[in-house]
This record gives sequence, C-alpha cells and structure tokens, in this order.
Amino acid sequence: MHAPGLKRLAVAIFLAGCTSAAMAQYVWLNDQGVKQYSDTPPPASVPNSKILKSPKGLTPASTPVKPAEETEKDGEAAKKGPQTIAEKNADFQKRRAQQAEKDKEAEAKKQAAADKKKNCEQAGNYKRVLDSGERISRMDKSGERTYLSDEERAQEMRENKRALEECK
Repeated sequence: MHAPGLKRLAVAIFLAGCTSAAMAQYVWLNDQGVKQYSDTPPPASVPNSKILKSPKGLTPASTPVKPAEETEKDGEAAKKGPQTIAEKNADFQKRRAQQAEKDKEAEAKKQAAADKKKNCEQAGNYKRVLDSGERISRMDKSGERTYLSDEERAQEMRENKRALEECK
C-alpha cells in the first residue's frame, strides 16, 4: 500500500519543481533603488545594469560583451531610430550601384585579359611569319603593294619581340 503513495508523492514533487521553473521571476532595482519582483520583464526604461535576475539566468555580469565597433553601430542606430522605407530603399540602391560598379570592373578586367590573349596570339603568329623568311607585303597610302626591306623586317622583329615580352 505504501508504494502507490510514494509514487504519488514523487509525481507531486516533480510537478512542483516544473511549476517553479514555469513561474520565472525578474528582479530589478527601480529608480528609487527598491527591489522589484515580477514574472513579466521590467520596462524598457530599466537599464540592463539594474536587472539583478532574469529567468534565462543572464545577469549583467554574465552578458556577452560586444566589440567596440558593434556598440558604436548600435549607438548610431539607436540615435537615428528605426530606418524608414525611404532610407532602406536608398541603402538598397546604394548597395546595388556598388555591386553594379564591381561587376562592371570585373567585366572590364575580363575583356582586357581576353584582348591581351588575342594580341599575344597575333604577335606569336606574326613572329612565325617574320622568322619564316617569306616576303611580307603591305599597302601604302596610295594603295600600292610594297615589300618590307631587310631593315624594316629587323625593325618589325624588334617591335614584335617587345610585344611578346609583355605577354609573359
């Protein structure tokens, strides 16, 4: 007969422990320095340094410290208040413009690399033509075909060599 009574007592003690956790209490000091007890959080006007106990177990001494940069940002945001739709839209447009500029720069770099590769290939092909000993002809201003002399060929080879050095 005692076994059912002990089970009931154990269940009652367990439930009492659960209810005490459910009735968490806040303890803080008001403006006059008097301790206030409540099961609801203190008003927002009470600073965290005056909250002595909260149900989560966080006390001002155990709260994580934010880096200085974050606290400065939080301070600036608190001074300004919540952003309006117009401010949010302006920030979005600013970020979008910055991203577009980055994309444009990346595209320009990509195009420059492609142009350099193409120019290097052309310089390599022209070097092979110059080294082959074939006669190279050009059209002059009057539209007549002229052939490179040995001096002009040597000059073209020097210029081509400089162009190929830039490719390395």
